[in-house]
Amino acid sequence: MIPAHMDKFYINGAWVAPLSANRMGVENPATEEIVAEIALGSEADADRAILAARAAFDAWTVTPVADRIALVKRILDIYNDRYEDFAQVMSTEMGAPIEWARGAQAWAGQVHIESTIRAAEQMAWESMRGTTRIVYEGIGVCALITPWNWPMNQIACKVAPALVAGCTMVLKPSEIAPLSGTLFAQVCHDAGVPPGVFNLVHGTGPEVGARLSSHPEVDMVSFTGSTRAGTAVAAAAAPTVKRVAQELGGKSPNIILPTADLAAAVTAGVEGCFGNTGQSCDAPTRMFVPRDRHDEALAVAKAAAEAVVVGDPADSATTMGPLISKLQFDKVQRLIQAGIDEGATLVCGGTGRPAGLNRGWFVRPTIFGNVTNDMTVSREEIFGPVLAILPYDSLDDAVRMANDTPYGLAAYIAGPVADAQPVARRLRAGTVNLNYPAWDTFAPFGGYKQSGNGREYADWGIHDFCEVKGIVGWGA
Repeated sequence: MIPAHMDKFYINGAWVAPLSANRMGVENPATEEIVAEIALGSEADADRAILAARAAFDAWTVTPVADRIALVKRILDIYNDRYEDFAQVMSTEMGAPIEWARGAQAWAGQVHIESTIRAAEQMAWESMRGTTRIVYEGIGVCALITPWNWPMNQIACKVAPALVAGCTMVLKPSEIAPLSGTLFAQVCHDAGVPPGVFNLVHGTGPEVGARLSSHPEVDMVSFTGSTRAGTAVAAAAAPTVKRVAQELGGKSPNIILPTADLAAAVTAGVEGCFGNTGQSCDAPTRMFVPRDRHDEALAVAKAAAEAVVVGDPADSATTMGPLISKLQFDKVQRLIQAGIDEGATLVCGGTGRPAGLNRGWFVRPTIFGNVTNDMTVSREEIFGPVLAILPYDSLDDAVRMANDTPYGLAAYIAGPVADAQPVARRLRAGTVNLNYPAWDTFAPFGGYKQSGNGREYADWGIHDFCEVKGIVGWGA
């Protein structure tokens, strides 16, 4: 299904015609067919939305917290009613296998709204420190710029905490995967979000994104995307001294300890790398294994890769869909070829489409062994189902290589918890996962180094959208 209003923007509580005449087709990456057309906003469209958010801020930010939470609960109820619609549109716009779209993509939006509600209900919005009143209040008008790879995950992680914090906002979803964002705007409308509190404008990063980042009436930019684009957002925001929260790229290490169950750890590591067709910024894309078990690890990894079913996203048996676009397909092909050219061992996969697939941006699940830390496949974020396996001689060696990256979003360790814990303290990453745990939506999510700043999820995300005010002498 294609949501209504794809040719309009949601501004000040209504679906409005764009001021720009520019249009863009939305491609289903599994078929290369254009399934919808969206309006692309201009700077003037962004300005309209920003000014609507500014006009709504004063009333919304003094609305009682309980009422703001109640609104987010209504959004959750309607989201749940339309859960299957969200799964279907994300399968269409991303090529996500339908079972993955239901169990991961649509679920992520649901669970983050739930976690934000729970965190907001438990949060101490005001407290006393001596005679000073400490107050958390909304930072102001927020620009929310979200990616295509986890559409509802990132929209929910930004919109829900911004609403409960008392902020107003303009959302710019990725123009590559805009269907779910438009559907979410309709959910917000149906839930009764006051006019101007939530606004949506489609558009490109260089035009709408840049305007949102630089506009003097925007108080905060929350951006998820590539490190390259994140630096552009930060530069545009700097002259007006906005708060900028960024969740950017990653090249996450996965250390398989000598004491780990190698077969289980490697299999789970391959599955973690290949989930979402490898299009996750925190995917465990660099696997470190003891050198004396390197060949054994390659055999296990090859078997795990060969169990992946690449194909039609509508087929419930499919476990891997296509990449998002030709641009991404070409990038992944180039980086796979770089791995071959630089002398890594091609364990399975390689360039080209999988057998039997002659259209759609499908790639072959690919594993490289005997990778060294200076190879391109170990340095660059590939954003596709490509795993690099690196042998190590000692844990000190593994930790050194794991940290030798400009990124620091996530890291993984497999092995007995008592052995993994001291290693976890040494890894420079915002999230360290021990033994592939369940997704914890109350853990802080964000990166070190060039993986960004700020933290998302639950109360961590709410704090990012708040200013802290001290009213001195309140209790004198």
